[in-house]
Amino acid sequence: MRLVLIEKVKTMKLLLTVVFCCQLGWVQAADTPTLSPPETIDHLAQARAAIAKKNWNGALVALQAALKQEPRNADVYNLLGYTYRKQATPDLNKAFEHYKKALEINPKHRGAHEYIGEAYLMSRNPEQAKKHLDALESICGNKTCEEYADLAKSLAAYRKNNPS
Repeated sequence: MRLVLIEKVKTMKLLLTVVFCCQLGWVQAADTPTLSPPETIDHLAQARAAIAKKNWNGALVALQAALKQEPRNADVYNLLGYTYRKQATPDLNKAFEHYKKALEINPKHRGAHEYIGEAYLMSRNPEQAKKHLDALESICGNKTCEEYADLAKSLAAYRKNNPS
């Protein structure tokens, strides 16, 4: 009887761990719910904390470590692109490289579509930004998802400040 109870407790702990990991992934990247190794999840959490503090070098270190753990993680590439784009001196070439890799891995990655669209606006290419806005409408199935709304707002502001 005691062995059965111990096995049930172990099974319950395992299920709770899986559920927790799934929820953690969903909260951090709702559009790409994947189960990543715990090390990758830790590195992504460190990167997001560094990004929140605008500690771009710290974010890059954590993201490179995550990439070593999981080299085909679209979220890692998306955040690398974001980090290169948001630095004091943006490196748009590296940002585009990483966003494109994220979209190669996951063509429906909403965050990567939003952020590459914003990078295209920074490079004065609103036509390409609009293509990613259209992709977001298709992926989201509407115009109300957060990524669509954010890129639409950025594109409208760009057009207002840069009339043809």
